[in-house]
Amino acid sequence: MTGPRVVAIGGGHGLAATLRAARTYASEVTAVVSVADDGGSSGRLRAALGIPAPGDLRRCVVALAESDDALWARAFEHRFDSGELQGHALGNLVIAGLAATTGSFVAALDEAGRMVAATGRVLPATETPVVLKADSHDGEVEGQLAVSQHGRIRRVAVVPPDAPATPESVEAVEAADQIILGPGSLYTSVLAALVVRDLGEAVAKARERVVYVANLRPQEPETSGYGLDEHVAALRVHGIEPGAVIPPEEMADASGVAHDPNRLAAALRELVR
Repeated sequence: MTGPRVVAIGGGHGLAATLRAARTYASEVTAVVSVADDGGSSGRLRAALGIPAPGDLRRCVVALAESDDALWARAFEHRFDSGELQGHALGNLVIAGLAATTGSFVAALDEAGRMVAATGRVLPATETPVVLKADSHDGEVEGQLAVSQHGRIRRVAVVPPDAPATPESVEAVEAADQIILGPGSLYTSVLAALVVRDLGEAVAKARERVVYVANLRPQEPETSGYGLDEHVAALRVHGIEPGAVIPPEEMADASGVAHDPNRLAAALRELVR
């Protein structure tokens, strides 16, 4: 397949929608994913094993699966509902086990991708377990879940501040024809990845190739009262100046609460041309 090389950066369900869109027109797709999540199954595995959060990585692996109906793609999303594994997604456990076996989160994700016949590559923003912190009107807040529950955020960062980006993610950004940020939680998904220093610096240098996909609506209270201008201003505070911005109008699916991959693909394809 001929087409652009696309890198999508962020986390959560929004990034999965972008990947489903990008794979329809790109020759090469790479997801670079925030690993600061400290809630749910990811949080429990972080605390127990001292590893980066696997949950958003799992979602992206499944989003790039050859078929949503494939056995391993469905199995990765299976969540146990009883016993000691209650609340854990099988894919999170598989990724954690592969990381322990291979000694590398990058190698673990490559192998997970092969299991679901992924049509692209998923990379963690960093292989270092990081904690997200924010400077908000309430003072300093630590932990992704805690940050998401605060508004009027001025800036976010990761601890440790010198956590290195995965070299593969920086190389993918430098080689990309299009770099897509979002959609997703502005501070706790998109910027949580971009404040990994080397990665953020690489994206900042690629300004003309960067596209920001805005959320359909504010996330309360994290971006309460934010319009498109406030989103772009927050990116600029963190050194990121997108070359193009896709507003949320006419990007929603039939439910009105998520981006439509086909509409998003059409907009992104037109921009990369």
